[in-house]
Amino acid sequence: MAMADAPALDLPADGKLGHNIAHFARALRKAGLPIGPGRVLDAIRAVEAAGFSERVDFYWTLHACFVSRPEHRPVFAQVFRLFWRDPRYLEQMMSLMLPAVRGVQDDRAAAPAEKRAAEALLDGALRDLPEAGDRDLPPEEIEIDARFTLSPEERLRTLDFEQMSTAEMAGARRMLARLSLPVRPLPSRRTVADALGARPDWRGTFRASLRQGGEVARILRKSPRQRWPNLIVICDISGSMAQYSRMVLHFVHAVANRKGQGWARVHAFTFGTRLTNVTRHLRQRDVDAALAAAGSEAQDWSGGTRIAACLHAFNRDWARRVLGQGAVVLLITDGLDRDEGGDLGREMERLHLSARRLIWINPLLRWDGFAPKAGGIRAMLPHVDSFRAGHSIASLEALADAVSAARDSGEKDRLMRMIVA
Repeated sequence: MAMADAPALDLPADGKLGHNIAHFARALRKAGLPIGPGRVLDAIRAVEAAGFSERVDFYWTLHACFVSRPEHRPVFAQVFRLFWRDPRYLEQMMSLMLPAVRGVQDDRAAAPAEKRAAEALLDGALRDLPEAGDRDLPPEEIEIDARFTLSPEERLRTLDFEQMSTAEMAGARRMLARLSLPVRPLPSRRTVADALGARPDWRGTFRASLRQGGEVARILRKSPRQRWPNLIVICDISGSMAQYSRMVLHFVHAVANRKGQGWARVHAFTFGTRLTNVTRHLRQRDVDAALAAAGSEAQDWSGGTRIAACLHAFNRDWARRVLGQGAVVLLITDGLDRDEGGDLGREMERLHLSARRLIWINPLLRWDGFAPKAGGIRAMLPHVDSFRAGHSIASLEALADAVSAARDSGEKDRLMRMIVA
């Protein structure tokens, strides 16, 4: 982070720096960073040891104490600028948080880190703030007919994961924990005894006749045994996918730990610059502990993307182990491959041939004008059975249709026509 041209720190002269660091830690915790009292004490001791005469040193000292994950860096940077008195940035944050009905609008949407920082520090401070031209006027009463407004859960269903605030993400996680992904059983070549079965069980009939001296008392019958497929989730955790993959893993954790949905086993893999098997971590009952363990296992979180190399590693090391018995594969990625040396089309074809169904979930489909212009997307699209969006709770709910319907292709057919044209 470039800090050379930033204004000097406005530090108090009354010896309350420790109290300010504690308040700063409270703001970070409200913005979503896991900070406890131990880290606050460590930060105060670190500042005492390193000093705070230079803003850059002060920034990185607190950064070392409070930031433990790559996705926390932008949130820390925004809260630091806002808390330690950058007046211009404070005015910018206030403009982002003011309601549009008061006449303050921004042409661009607030970045997720900026929105979380503003909510953490300005929550409740703007409720009674009047407009400059309306300070002498009585408050205007606005009547709203609530019969046609959306409920909070209905709004969360269609809200983009990347644009959610901290409170909205917490509500979305609770909704994801209730989602299910049922699947229909598959017919097996093996059979099971069934008095109403359509096929005669000659072997069982003759074996039973031996107990009767060779006399056939009745013809036994059998029917095909049903079996359940495996669910394989291969999730992109690169920088452009970090927020979406975290919410998808919440959903996968709920599916893996809910009985009665039919899946034989649920296997989860993450990839950025390398492939990581996080299946055993998602078996923990506590979702926060499971994702924390998965995050510590996957060291390439919020890094680059090497889709071809990671799919090659999966096809070489894991395909024969987990893709048996008609497995369904969910591939969650935006398709923006930065690995120029890999043969992405060949690896996707091999994955497609090994799975019963390959469903590609791409958050970029949230844009109405999405077109398969990137080379990685054009190479991957012909080798999937279904191509669907995955940017909201509603899009994940629609996965049930894609998994159950054998002919569901999502947006694949429409986009393939664009590639051919």
